[in-house]
Amino acid sequence: MTDADADALLVERAKRGDVRAFEMLVVKYQRRIERLVARMVRDDGLVQDIAQETFIRAYRALPQFRGDSAFYTWLYRIAVNTAKKALVELRRDPLVTEGSLASSDDGDETSRVENELSDGATPDALLASREIAAAVNAAIEALSEDLRQAITLREIEGLSYEEIADVMNCPIGTVRSRIFRAREAIATRLRPLLDTREGERW
Repeated sequence: MTDADADALLVERAKRGDVRAFEMLVVKYQRRIERLVARMVRDDGLVQDIAQETFIRAYRALPQFRGDSAFYTWLYRIAVNTAKKALVELRRDPLVTEGSLASSDDGDETSRVENELSDGATPDALLASREIAAAVNAAIEALSEDLRQAITLREIEGLSYEEIADVMNCPIGTVRSRIFRAREAIATRLRPLLDTREGERW
């Protein structure tokens, strides 16, 4: 049974009133939703609240879920819309906007990149990998919201171009363009560290 098939069974059970089935979907996707929201909102104090609101909205909307897309694609779209709504509300409240919209260190993501780059590495290599991880995160944070969202869904969450188009509610050509531009911007930031030639990307 595929992941999508397992999700479909849980969704059907949840639609019939099986709360435990929906709780299993929450457990399965909570970390990924929180990570996605954190990339958009960048305020640790709000991430869990927005993620929780995402699952509440998803549960209420379950009767309208027809299965035209994978459950997690549908859930990601709800998370994106919930986070965008929160950002709009934050911008209306100048007392919390500055802290909520300011960039923060993404320790988990930095650690993940470090681990991938530094498995069995020497201290010098570890230091270099930390610099690269920090540069990648800084480059992602510096992107516009649309580019950051597209590259996060593709490179960190592993969604297909079709799924990203569905989540972002835009044509697949727009997705490809955003991801290309995001990669170019990140490559530009990394090039001095990696000493790569123009035209080569990470």
